[in-house]
Amino acid sequence: MSDSKANRAQLDDWVERWLKANKDSEAAGDWTNLADFYTEDATYGWNIGPKEDVMCVGRDEIRDVALGLEMQGLENWVYEYQKVLVDEKQNEIVGFWKQIVKKGDGSQDEIYGIGGSWFRLNDDLLIEWQRDFFDFGHVAYMFGKLISSGDLTPTMQKRIERSVAGEKLPGYYPLGEAPVPIW
Repeated sequence: MSDSKANRAQLDDWVERWLKANKDSEAAGDWTNLADFYTEDATYGWNIGPKEDVMCVGRDEIRDVALGLEMQGLENWVYEYQKVLVDEKQNEIVGFWKQIVKKGDGSQDEIYGIGGSWFRLNDDLLIEWQRDFFDFGHVAYMFGKLISSGDLTPTMQKRIERSVAGEKLPGYYPLGEAPVPIW
């Protein structure tokens, strides 16, 4: 690609490829293939409440942690994009999604509030950085409901147990101490 910013049609095409890759990942219960959308030195982070941030640096860590470990136990979840906004002047995209869990009895539940992903793409249409945002209080509430109803996957239950036991999880940093800023 040239040294100029992507045009709107190229960014719209990227959005369509991203949305399809997400649906394919949800169907497979494996999001690691999305790593191909990132630059080698990309960063991907989000806040998880008043004490910690998660930040993955580099495509390999994004694949292994953000798209791998962090998605384990969420194989029955979908992240249904509701709206996507494209800024062709800055090569930035914001996608707003719902977090929906499919429960064992065939019903589903969704996390209330706004969730989304903010991306900046380089001129080769690879993600330089991604920041996710969601209502942590509503996420915690939903996990409480899933624990009570017995709908939490065994993999997620083990992750929660490790976290509660104080195990240092990869990519987790005390608030404000991530290797690159969250915002």
